[in-house]
Amino acid sequence: MTGAIQTFEYERPEAPRNKVGVKLAKTDFLRAAVQYIGPEGANNLHAHTGNDGFWLVLSGRARFYGEGEEPVAELGAQQGVLVPHGTPYWFESASDEPLEILHVAARTNAKHDKRVDFTERIRRGKAQEPRDQESAGG
Repeated sequence: MTGAIQTFEYERPEAPRNKVGVKLAKTDFLRAAVQYIGPEGANNLHAHTGNDGFWLVLSGRARFYGEGEEPVAELGAQQGVLVPHGTPYWFESASDEPLEILHVAARTNAKHDKRVDFTERIRRGKAQEPRDQESAGG
């Protein structure tokens, strides 16, 4: 299978209170986006059944957690983490400076890629009930 070469440009969004995602490029097997996260921004404990996630901090600080209370990584600019598919994780902004983080996800099989939420999902500062859904990123 072949596809067209894609070009993209990243433009930093206005500083959010929580989280804004900027999609960069996408194929059947790979997605790339930058998440721009304010000091109050975080996501919930979840896993992706069919994609491995690569995260690289561009600016600010990120704190990643697994299933426990202790952070598994605290990252600054030019530092990253790889989250294998099926591994529960969540992360938060870890400083007063907004977090700008590159996310690249490689899907093993789009039909089997689901996001599984283990705790309530956070959207625009409001929690939502956990549910299985098609994976849309971290």
